[in-house]
Amino acid sequence: MCPRPNRRGHIILISMTTLTLRIDNMHCGSCIRRVTQTLNALPDTHAEEVRVGSARITTTAAPEQIQQALDAAGYPTFVESAGA
Repeated sequence: MCPRPNRRGHIILISMTTLTLRIDNMHCGSCIRRVTQTLNALPDTHAEEVRVGSARITTTAAPEQIQQALDAAGYPTFVESAGA
């Protein structure tokens, strides 16, 4: 759970999910930087580990949103596992 203040200053808990992704078309350090930047630009998403071909992220976003963002950046993505 991730604490976050709402508009009235009350703390609410947001459930975070860890996703392991298979990411195609990643071949070099430049690709890793682009994927990391794309992931970290999404709200409530943190790229924990990005390697050539895969990534582990923590997010409140739906997996479909992650896939759409990376597909738009030129990196087709498949969710390999999801857990709390």
